[in-house]
Amino acid sequence: MDPLSDMVALLRPSAAVSKPISGRGRWAVHYDAHDAPGFTIILSGKAWLTLDGEEPLRLADGDFLLLPTTPAFTLGSEPHIAGTPVTPHTEAVRHGDPDGAPDFMALGGSFTFERVNSPLLLSLLPEHIHIPASEGRSTRFGRLIDLLAEECATDYPGKELIIRRMLEALLVEALRWRSLGSEAVPAGLLSGMQDPAIARTLQAIHANVRASWTVAELANIAGMSRSAFSARFGEVLGCAPIEYLMRWRMAIAKDALARGDKTLDRIAEEIGYESASAFSTAFRKRLGCPPGKFARVAA
Repeated sequence: MDPLSDMVALLRPSAAVSKPISGRGRWAVHYDAHDAPGFTIILSGKAWLTLDGEEPLRLADGDFLLLPTTPAFTLGSEPHIAGTPVTPHTEAVRHGDPDGAPDFMALGGSFTFERVNSPLLLSLLPEHIHIPASEGRSTRFGRLIDLLAEECATDYPGKELIIRRMLEALLVEALRWRSLGSEAVPAGLLSGMQDPAIARTLQAIHANVRASWTVAELANIAGMSRSAFSARFGEVLGCAPIEYLMRWRMAIAKDALARGDKTLDRIAEEIGYESASAFSTAFRKRLGCPPGKFARVAA
């Protein structure tokens, strides 16, 4: 698979919570940072989202926002309003004036990711991914948004299941959104996939994680000198090429150990170690515990 598909496969995302959010008049609420990746789809009206320490971001009808790590934020009808502290919950919420038709409606909630590797993999993503309706409406992403909004407005049997599956599809679409190339994406996997030379090396690594890659071989695939490639890879991915390879190998190993369906010999062979002993030594050096203990704790 390609690098993004590999990452999503290890994350195993699912829509944990989705709930209607509405508001009327002047209002603002503030959420503390929490672990669950969050999302918001604006169904009608507009609102302003402000991540702590950043400028307000305008969200309008049809926009999609993904917060891979959900930092503290304020959501309100206007920018620069002090938000009332609230805590996430699973029930529908109404902000502002409780009477009358809402002038703002959204679907918000959170995803669950496989816990063993989520800290590493989420660190490869930007702090937030915002896809305005103006960019998404004419694409498959926009059609998914429309279908999701239509489903939210019905009471058909199986509604909750359909919404969950659509949200999972939207997550993958958001992660591979092409317009991210026009934004300032921090060092990480999405940034690497936007750089043609670095993307070729990522494809090679993920296509054959067992190979004993050298920096020279990867630089040749990128069509760059070794020194230029190393510098560029570090700038774009935030780590050295071989360090990225080792992190990815350990991510695959942790996932396999947590599942408990493969022997150490099989895991070692699949990620490029000559023996279970060599793999165990490398795993202990990086994770601080032997594979067996990790498997027992993660089970």
